[in-house]
Amino acid sequence: MKIVLASNNQGKLAELQAMLAPLQVALVRQAELNIPEAEEPFRTFVENALTKARHAARLSGLPALADDAGLCVDAFDGQPGVDTAYYATRFGYAKSDDNNVSALLEQMQGVTNRRAAMVSTLVAVRSADDPEPLIAMGRVVGEITRERRGSNGFGFDPVMWLPEFGKTFAELPVEVKNAHSHRGRATQQMLALLRERWMGA
Repeated sequence: MKIVLASNNQGKLAELQAMLAPLQVALVRQAELNIPEAEEPFRTFVENALTKARHAARLSGLPALADDAGLCVDAFDGQPGVDTAYYATRFGYAKSDDNNVSALLEQMQGVTNRRAAMVSTLVAVRSADDPEPLIAMGRVVGEITRERRGSNGFGFDPVMWLPEFGKTFAELPVEVKNAHSHRGRATQQMLALLRERWMGA
C-alpha cells in the first residue's frame, strides 16, 4: 500500500518509514508529488494533522498520513504547542530546529519548573472525505535541560531529558528513541489501527 506522508520533514519520514515497515507500507513524501504544504490554522494538534492529511489525500488521490507534533512546556501554559516549528521566529531568529532550541533555553533561564511534554498526533485518511479518520496520540513527559546534550535525533531532542532513562532523547540510540518517543508511541497505536481497520488483520 502506498500512503502519502503530509510532511516534507526528512527526519519524520525516516522515523515513520522505519516504524511502519512491518505493514509493508510505502510512504511517499508529498513534495515528491509536488503537493504544497497545507495551511495549519488551528490551535490543536489533531485539527492540524487532520487538515494536512485531507489536503494531501485530496491532491494525490491516495490515502494520507499526517503528523502534528510539538513541545508543550508547563511553565508556558503548554506553549509553544502547535507553534513549535516556528518558536524561534517569535524571538527574532530564523526558522530552524537549532534556533528553536536556543530560543527555548534563553526563555527558560531562571525558570525552575522545567516539566514539558512532547506530543505527537498522527492522523490517517483513506481519502480526502474519509468520515472515519484514524487518530493516534503519543505523549512523553520529561524536563528541559539547561544545555544541549547528545547528537542523535532532531528538533528538541537535545534538551528533552527523560527521567526513566536519565538521558535526553538525543543521547539515546535511535532504536531506543523510536520505541519510546512521542512519535514512536503514536506510531505503535497507528500501526494497530491500520492493521485492524484498513488491512482487516
